[in-house]
Amino acid sequence: MYTEQVLDHFHHPRNVGEIETPSAVAEASNPVCGDTLKLWILVLDGRIAEVTFKVQGCVPAVACASWLTEAIKDKPMTEIVALGSEEIERGLGSLPQASRHASTLAVNALRKALEKINI
Repeated sequence: MYTEQVLDHFHHPRNVGEIETPSAVAEASNPVCGDTLKLWILVLDGRIAEVTFKVQGCVPAVACASWLTEAIKDKPMTEIVALGSEEIERGLGSLPQASRHASTLAVNALRKALEKINI
């Protein structure tokens, strides 16, 4: 049902936790399924120096958040602004139709964080 990439990020999530003095903290939730994602971002010199997350949700929610943190870490802010749910799904080798809400949740948390950083 899930790809190897999804299961790997679920069983071995990357960048879980909090950042003590982040540039932004954002939370997104899906009222339909109840998944909640909180994202911490530290920006230094226009780049994502550190990014962490905590999620309460399904297998794809954990995998999407984990993949997102790896994808944006060390990247310039200008490069991550256009990141969308399609990139997350491609990076994870696809998601079942019923699980696509998870990639949207990750993107929503990212967008909220970027708004707080004024990007």
